[in-house]
Amino acid sequence: MKTTASNLIRWSGLAAMAAGIIFAGIQPIHPPDVLSSVTTGAWAIIMPLKLAMCLLFLIGIVGLYTRQVEQAGWLGLAGFLLFSLSWWLQTGYVFAEVFILPVLATEAPQFVESFLGIVNGSPGEMNLGALVPTYAAVGILYMLGGLLVGIATLRAGILPRWPAGLLAVTAVATPAAVLLPHHIQRLAAVPMGIALAWLGYALWSERRAQVSESVLGTPSARLHQAGAK
Repeated sequence: MKTTASNLIRWSGLAAMAAGIIFAGIQPIHPPDVLSSVTTGAWAIIMPLKLAMCLLFLIGIVGLYTRQVEQAGWLGLAGFLLFSLSWWLQTGYVFAEVFILPVLATEAPQFVESFLGIVNGSPGEMNLGALVPTYAAVGILYMLGGLLVGIATLRAGILPRWPAGLLAVTAVATPAAVLLPHHIQRLAAVPMGIALAWLGYALWSERRAQVSESVLGTPSARLHQAGAK
């Protein structure tokens, strides 16, 4: 397979699909964000998956935007930048959850509890400086970016409308999840994962269909050739 722009966009769709599936799938089984979870086997499995998910999302979002860059306009560009920035920042926090917190769980439990307090809403004893407001910014960027990407995708009319609408609605509904208990808040992310996986699949299958037609010819051409035989 040649390395072309079309093929790269297609494989970015596969990245978005994989990331969306991981995002939706880990929410019901995510370990509690407490000190005792950091050294468990579940934490050691789920957190690397989250890190891979973040990296795949960054690739997938680029492909989704590139596919509709001309039709999405400035709204799509703004959504792409905000949504990508939210996942880029989130990657840093997940990196710490994978490689730093397990090491410090016994040596510096106060730091670990304070770090997890950023996520679970229970402030710890230590002052973590800019980590707290930055994490709040991640949520705002996630909400605004997801909303704009969803609206821009609807307006562009290239990818399916249902997952684009689901993406926008889920992003708008994100602040309401704060009113729920923390362990239930995670379930509010499942529709977002479904929407992004759906869009990724549409992007991947669209390119696959184009490749098949370029190799085998259009359906009408194949019927014509069959009739000629």
